[in-house]
Amino acid sequence: MSTAQLNEKKAPYGILAILMVGAFISILNSTLLNIALPSIQRDLGVETSTVQWLATGYMLVNGIMIPTTAFLIRKYSVRNLFLTAMLLFTIGTVTAGAATVFPVLLGGRMIQAAGSAIMMPLLMNVLLTAFPVEKRGSAMGLFGLVMMFAPAIGPTLSGWIVEHYDWRMLFHFITPLAVIVLAFGFFKLKDKKDKVNIKIDVLSVILSSLGFGGLLYGFSSAGSKGWDSPWVYGTLIVGVISLILFITRQLKMDSPMLEFRIFRHPMFALSASISIVLNMALFSGMILLPMYIQTIRGISPFDSGLLMLPGAILMAIMSPVTGKLFDKFGGRVLVVTGLSITVASTYFFSQLTMELSYGTLVTMFTIRSFGLAMAMMPVMTNGLNSLPARMNPHGTAMNNTLNQISGAIGTALLVTVMSNRAATHGEELAKAAMSKATGQPSAEALEGLKNMAMLEGINDAFLVATFIAALALILSFFMKRARPAEDKFGKTEKDNQSA
Repeated sequence: MSTAQLNEKKAPYGILAILMVGAFISILNSTLLNIALPSIQRDLGVETSTVQWLATGYMLVNGIMIPTTAFLIRKYSVRNLFLTAMLLFTIGTVTAGAATVFPVLLGGRMIQAAGSAIMMPLLMNVLLTAFPVEKRGSAMGLFGLVMMFAPAIGPTLSGWIVEHYDWRMLFHFITPLAVIVLAFGFFKLKDKKDKVNIKIDVLSVILSSLGFGGLLYGFSSAGSKGWDSPWVYGTLIVGVISLILFITRQLKMDSPMLEFRIFRHPMFALSASISIVLNMALFSGMILLPMYIQTIRGISPFDSGLLMLPGAILMAIMSPVTGKLFDKFGGRVLVVTGLSITVASTYFFSQLTMELSYGTLVTMFTIRSFGLAMAMMPVMTNGLNSLPARMNPHGTAMNNTLNQISGAIGTALLVTVMSNRAATHGEELAKAAMSKATGQPSAEALEGLKNMAMLEGINDAFLVATFIAALALILSFFMKRARPAEDKFGKTEKDNQSA
């Protein structure tokens, strides 16, 4: 779809509405299953390490597919890509919902992921080509509503469904929604694309899959398997080597699968750096807080999800507002303010206790969500605004890929910090208890010590996350309002006619 076509008369709001609903469903699905994993494990009789593949496998397929979306968006029309993505997602959902054995469930989940991976970059690219730079903040604010609200309500919705129904209902209730969106897309999306004579480089796909897949698997496994596991350091080594070869090959190609030269644009490079660091800190709330709430405090999965719901609603409300403020004032003031709130609220979570009230947790999580809502989309939008139009598919693919990898790195780092510090605190608490007790502490006392040690480990991990978020805050002071740079042919964004 060309820029000229999209900007003719008015923005394609019908197309955007269909794409956004499809993206909402696919993103919602990515977090919907997490709370249901224990129920699935019991029902299908599999080990914890096996059932975790429902999350790990989904993430791996996303990490492998997303880098190819820059090529797919340039090659095929929005209609063809959307219908392919939704068809894959629907087939995967139906397969997973009908599964009675784990391999079928995992297969359905991975088919879902293949469709979902196309959806987000496709929607972002249409938004970038449909709106001029001065209105992109508002457009990306709507995108932020989808990106932030869908995964945030996932745990609440999932907790309620799992408590009242069989876990398969998580797929059954998504299925009719996916079918309706697919039907709307089939009848309403009419865009056409001129034939583009580009071919996928198979070696690039292989190197990309090994590189990004190896890094994602290695970092995502480090928290559970340990850094000394051959599977962890082996896949990380393969990932790093493959990624170096992949980048080298892309820089030598006239028409690369994923364009790394976009990092020559300073504002895009800066926004990518801030997003990477911010994503690493973001996962402290997504991973560590549920551990504290459910494992240590014994709060039910449904109530755990409810705790995060006000923050999710606030993020949904703030995203369009933040987008309009971005168009008016630029990104730096929003990002600096948002990250300051994020740093302060993340530090609060490094001071968790056994007595902290549920209301206080809800309030502080909501404040943290407010800060993230002010920072995340303005950072991404400002970076993408600095690219020529022909680089938009590469920019969106790169952002989504980096988000996946930085999330995995952040999770691995923070879970490792939590585990190591919990072990250290456990030894210290056990020694103190032994010195005070006349004999061996009771089983109940040992369980209490274990929870206290884990609590201190979580606090230490949140403290590390605070310093990570502070690094993103420092980087944000260097932001400047971005305008599209001239491409190597000397054309500005307005001169480029193809997305």
